[in-house]
This record gives sequence, C-alpha cells and structure tokens, in this order.
Amino acid sequence: MQPGDAMTENGEIVWDEDGQIKVLTFDLGGETFALEANMVCEILDILPETQVPGSASIAGGVINFRGSVIPVADLHLAFGLGTPAITQDSRYIVIELEHDRDTCVIGLKADKVHEVTTIDHRATEAAPRIGTRWRQDFIRCLAKRSGDLVVVPNLPRIFNICGHVQAGTQH
Repeated sequence: MQPGDAMTENGEIVWDEDGQIKVLTFDLGGETFALEANMVCEILDILPETQVPGSASIAGGVINFRGSVIPVADLHLAFGLGTPAITQDSRYIVIELEHDRDTCVIGLKADKVHEVTTIDHRATEAAPRIGTRWRQDFIRCLAKRSGDLVVVPNLPRIFNICGHVQAGTQH
C-alpha cells in the first residue's frame, strides 16, 4: 500500500479484510481526531511558517519540508475550533492526499499527536445530522474508543469547500 491508498478521493474509508484501519490520533481544540496512518509521511516539530497573501484561510501558510514548499492547513478553522496557541506539544502532520487528481503533500497543524492505533468498522457511525456543531459532510465517521469519540475528518471534502491546496503538488 502506498500513502493515501486507504482513502478514496471522495473521502470514503477503505477498510481492511478484518473491517479495521490503522489511524494516527491527534488533538485539535480539545477533541480527538484520526487520520489513516498510511497517509502520514512524517510528524514534524513546529517550523517557521510563511503566510501567503490571498490564499484560502484554511491553508494560509507554507513551510519548507525537505527542500520543498508545502502548504500548511489548519483544521481548527474548518471545525470552528479557534486558533490555539503554539505549545511544546504542537506538531505538523505531513500527509499525502489525493486532491483534484493530484497527490498533494500537506502539513496539518495538530495541538498534540498521540499514537497509531486501530479503529474497527463496528465501532464507527456516521455523524448525526442534528446536534453536532460541525458540518456533517466534514466528518467521514465517528469512532468509539475507550469511552471517547474520535473524529475522522473528510479531508477531500474540507479542502474542496474551504479552499484548494496549490503548493506541494507532486506528479
């Protein structure tokens, strides 16, 4: 499997033959989120970020990643979680994502990165249509884990709605 293979471009999860998927869990605004582990290229300490005038607010900055300029996306903005202060736990999660038929390398801001773990399909459900503070189409599923809910975001949908990622495209 190559990075990005676990999720289709429309944001559907591709479960393994046992109905499971490995994910990296991380915090955003006091909530736990998860991304397919095979999307993740690297986890970085916070680096100097350059703001790009006129860019979409969700991906308003870029960083130097191994000599390439890549966009930095802040999912706090997509989920209305405010902009947190940078702490010693803050990280960039560098991912590869299929977007507009290209593979994009993107740095996602995280308040804290936790662990790689497994989510079982039987422990997931769709986001409720009523009663959530977030857009339902931004959530691929909610997973129950140790009494908590883990949010699996629909990154292709978020980037299609909130702004296109231009830099860091690999062909």
